[in-house]
Amino acid sequence: MRRIATVIVTAIILGGSPMTSIAQTGLNQVAKSVREIDKNFDAADKNHDGKLTREEAKSGSTPLIANHFDAMDDGHKGYVTKADVHAFIRRNLTRGHVAPASSSS
Repeated sequence: MRRIATVIVTAIILGGSPMTSIAQTGLNQVAKSVREIDKNFDAADKNHDGKLTREEAKSGSTPLIANHFDAMDDGHKGYVTKADVHAFIRRNLTRGHVAPASSSS
């Protein structure tokens, strides 16, 4: 009986290893995507005020922001900040939605 338990525990541990690897790879991809979105945010922020208006988002390489501007601008301020974008990504990741791998087209 003890041997069977050991085999089962070993199988669970070994079976869990690929899942951990996959989860880490997925998180690394998300982090890479967020860095890319931040870089494109900065490039689209023409007046360097840390805010993107709808026009700046549409004219820059920020399709994620342009396409989801209203959802990110939940306070209806007329602009979004990086914090707004990050909050949108977090909300969608926790709901099981997958953000695009890259924000550039």
